[in-house]
Amino acid sequence: MLQLYDTLTREKKPFGSLEAKRARIYSCGPTVYRDVHIGNLRTYLLADWLRRVLEAQGYDVYHVKNITDVGHMRQELLERGEDKVVAAALAAGKTPQQIAQQYTESFLRDEAALDIKPAHDFPRATDYIDQMIAMIQRLVDQGLAYVVEGDVYFSVERFPTYGKLSGNTGEALLEGVRVELDPKKRDPRDFALWKSAEPGRIAKWPSPWGDGFPGWHIECSAMSTSLLGPRFDIHTGGVDNIFPHHEDEIAQSEGALGHQVVEYWLHGQHLLVDGLKMAKSTGNDYTLSQLEERGFDPLAFRYLCATVHYRRRLNFTFESLRAASAGLSRLRQAAHQAVASSNNGDGDDSSEWEAAFWGALLDDLHLPRALSAVWGLVRSSVPDVVKARLLRAFDDVLGLDLLAPTSVPDAVQSMVDERRKLRSRAEFAKADELRQRIAEAGFHVRDAGRDTVVTPLVAAPLMGVDAVHSSQEVPSCLDEPDACDFSLILTGRDDLEGLRRCADAVLRHDTGHRIELIVVDNGSSDGTADWLRELAARDERVRAIFSDHNMGTGAARNCGLRSARGRYVLLLDTSVEPTGDLLSPLAEALENGTTGIVGAFGVNSDDLRDFHDAAGPEVDAVEGYLMAFRRERVREVGMMDEKFRFYRHLDLDYSLAVRERGYRNRIVPNLPLRRHPHSDWERTPPQERDRLSKRNYYRFLKKHGHRTDLLLANSESP
Repeated sequence: MLQLYDTLTREKKPFGSLEAKRARIYSCGPTVYRDVHIGNLRTYLLADWLRRVLEAQGYDVYHVKNITDVGHMRQELLERGEDKVVAAALAAGKTPQQIAQQYTESFLRDEAALDIKPAHDFPRATDYIDQMIAMIQRLVDQGLAYVVEGDVYFSVERFPTYGKLSGNTGEALLEGVRVELDPKKRDPRDFALWKSAEPGRIAKWPSPWGDGFPGWHIECSAMSTSLLGPRFDIHTGGVDNIFPHHEDEIAQSEGALGHQVVEYWLHGQHLLVDGLKMAKSTGNDYTLSQLEERGFDPLAFRYLCATVHYRRRLNFTFESLRAASAGLSRLRQAAHQAVASSNNGDGDDSSEWEAAFWGALLDDLHLPRALSAVWGLVRSSVPDVVKARLLRAFDDVLGLDLLAPTSVPDAVQSMVDERRKLRSRAEFAKADELRQRIAEAGFHVRDAGRDTVVTPLVAAPLMGVDAVHSSQEVPSCLDEPDACDFSLILTGRDDLEGLRRCADAVLRHDTGHRIELIVVDNGSSDGTADWLRELAARDERVRAIFSDHNMGTGAARNCGLRSARGRYVLLLDTSVEPTGDLLSPLAEALENGTTGIVGAFGVNSDDLRDFHDAAGPEVDAVEGYLMAFRRERVREVGMMDEKFRFYRHLDLDYSLAVRERGYRNRIVPNLPLRRHPHSDWERTPPQERDRLSKRNYYRFLKKHGHRTDLLLANSESP
C-alpha cells in the first residue's frame, strides 16, 4: 500500500482516497509573469511522479494545477521597476494578459520537455474571480473576515487552529508576519483576501467592496474547491508554500466550508544551487531553457531530481547535472541493448526487481531507491527479454524516455554491416577502426553472440569540459616565473557589452608591454561564451576561463589570479574603459617595494564603518574598479575571500589584508580611462542592492571591524 508523508500530521500514513480508486490532486502552479526556474520544476516533478504511481496502482487520477495570472504586484512597485520582467513588457506595450499568456506557454513547454503529464485542468485565476468573491463574502458573513476601506482581511484570531500546518503559532507567528506593516489590519497576523485597486491599476474587478483584486491565497481555495469539490485527496507544493500560502488556504477553505478540505499535504524540499538559495540577484535561478542552451537534455534534470528524495534538499550543480546526464545516457543504452537483444520468449520471472522497484515507490515515493533497483536490474543476469519488459514498465513511472524510438542512418548501417563482415573474417583491427567511426557518428555497437546491437550515444553537454565549477579547478601559476609584464583580469556575467568594450580597449592600448588578457566568463547566458571563444582564437594574448555557474565576484577574480603569469596583475572592472596607456604609470608606481595595491580610486575611513572618497596619494583602500599589484603579493596575502559574492566590500577586504602585511595602498592620478555604469549595480533592484551590500558589509565588519589600527587615521605617515 502506498505510504505518503502528510505535512499536516507530520507522519507517514497509508494513502486512502475519499472515493474508491479515484484520486483528486491539486497542485499550486506557476505565477506567470516570468519563466519558472528549476526549483519550481522540481516541485512539479513531485506531483508528476505521484500521479504516475497512483495511475500505475489502478487509480483514476484527476489532477488540477492552477495558473496564477492575476498579477498581485501593486502599481507603484511596477513603476519603480521592482519587477523588471513585467515592467519591461508593459513598457513594450504588452498587456498583462499578453504577459500571462507568454509565460503560460513557456511553462507548458518546460513541462512537456520534462515529460510531465499535463494536468487535467489548468484553471486561470482570472476565470474564477466570481468564486473568490463568493468565498470571501461567506467568510465576512461568518465573522471570519472584516472590511476596511475596500480591503478585506481574514481574522486569524477567529480561526483557533491557525498555524497547525506550519507550526507558526504565538510569538513564532508574530515574527513571521512582522514585515507586513499594514495599518488597516486589526491584528498583524491577519492577511488580505481582497485589496482595493490603486490608481492606474489595469488588472482589477468589481466587488461588493469596490474595484480591486484578490489576495494571493484566496484563489487556490476557490479554484480547488470549485473543481475538486468540498473535500479532495492531495494538495502538493513546495516547502516555501507551507507558510503563509497553504496555512492561509486551510484557514480560508475550512473557515468557509466548516470542515477539513484536504486529506494529505505533500511538500517538496528546496532546490539549492551550489549550496545557495536561488535568487535573481545571485544569478542562479536557472531556467530549463538555460540548461538546454548549455547542451543538456531536459530529462537529465529529471534524472537528477530522481536521485534525491523529494523531502530532502537537492543541491544542484552543473557538475551533478553532467553526472546525471552521463547516468541517463548509460541507462538508455542499456535499455536499448536489452530490447535489441531480446527475443519473443517470456524469459525468467524477475519478481525480485519488481518488488524492489515498487517497494521503494510505495514508501513515500522513494525515487532514489527505485532508481537503484533499475540499475540493479540492468546489471543483473536477468535475460534481456525480461529486462526489456520491466524497463518499459518502470519507465512508465520514471518518465525518462529510456526506450525512445531511434533510427540508424543508412551510412551508419553500412558501417555496421561492413564491420560484421570484417569480424567474420577475423579482421579485428579494421573492425575496431569502424567501431570508432560509428561512435563518432553518434552510435554504440555491442556484439552479442552472432548479433550486433546498435544503440544511440547521448551527446555530451555543449558547455564542454573547459568549464570550471570552482576556482580551485583552475591550475595555479603563482609559483611559476613571470611570462609577461601584465596579467589583466576581466570578469563578467551577462555583461557582453561591457566585456567587449573593456577587452577591446585593453588590447588596443597595450603600448608595447607584454600582456595577457584573462577573461573569466562567470556563468553567462547572453552569448558571452561564443564571443570569448572567438576572441581567444584570433588573439594569442587572450586567455579564456569559463565557469558553469555564477561563482560570485570573489571566486571569479580568484580564477584569474590563479591563472595569472604576469609580473604585475591588474584587476579591471568592465565599467572602466582604458583610453590610453594605463600600464606604464601603474608599473612605475609598483616599482616601490613598500607598495601594495595601486589604482585610480580610493577611500579612507576613521572607524571602518563609514568610508569616503580619497584622492591619495596614500589611501586605506583601493576601489575594485581598478586594482593593480605585484603578482608576488598574492603569494604573501593569499586569494580573495570568496564569501564576497557581490562585488561591494571585496576591495575593502583585500586592501586591508594587504595593509595588514605592512604594504601601502596608493592612488595613481590622472590615469587615462572612461567610466561607465556598473552593470551589476544597475541591473540589481534597489532593495536587493541594499540586502547584498549589507550582507557583505557585515561580513567585512566581522573580519576587520576591530582593526582600526590599519587605518591611515591611526597610523604614522610615511
